[in-house]
Amino acid sequence: MRVAGFVLVGGQSRRMGQDKALLAWGEGTLVGLVAEKVAASAGNVSLIGDVCKYRRFGYPVYPDLHPGCGPLGGLEAALSQGLGEWNLLVACDLPRISSDVLDAVVNAARSAPPEVACVAPRMADGEWQPLCAAYHARSLPAVEMALAFQRFKMKDLFTGFNVQAVPVADAALFANANTPEDWERIRHSL
Repeated sequence: MRVAGFVLVGGQSRRMGQDKALLAWGEGTLVGLVAEKVAASAGNVSLIGDVCKYRRFGYPVYPDLHPGCGPLGGLEAALSQGLGEWNLLVACDLPRISSDVLDAVVNAARSAPPEVACVAPRMADGEWQPLCAAYHARSLPAVEMALAFQRFKMKDLFTGFNVQAVPVADAALFANANTPEDWERIRHSL
């Protein structure tokens, strides 16, 4: 069963004031860090975003089919490539995401029953992590329908999906860098 790995880099980063994917991390960038983790778990990785801007990282890059639709548009672009039966989708602004969590999501997807459309981390408080999840290829029509009806929130997509949970206790793994203040907190807490 082929798993395709994708990192979403197409966001506008309005609150950050600069491209989050290009933030410096160690010797590289945030997108490089997350892409390496996704590639290790999925066996491959592609980026979803601006081809001209991100092809310099050496990964395949696919553009959003419907720009301006947020992560849901990125999920549509990933699923539309037809690269995997399961598609591991991770936002570029999750530097703390662990390989253990990504491996758990991929392994759960590989063994999921046929009715499962998505495997996603779920916190003890019931909070889902849709931007660090595996989506089955058969979920593409539901994604396209949500886009057609302009229901862009990823969590709303879960309402009509059969989602299998991967329990995760440490919410800090999903700390994302939306603002400069978030980024400073994340950088200094490691």
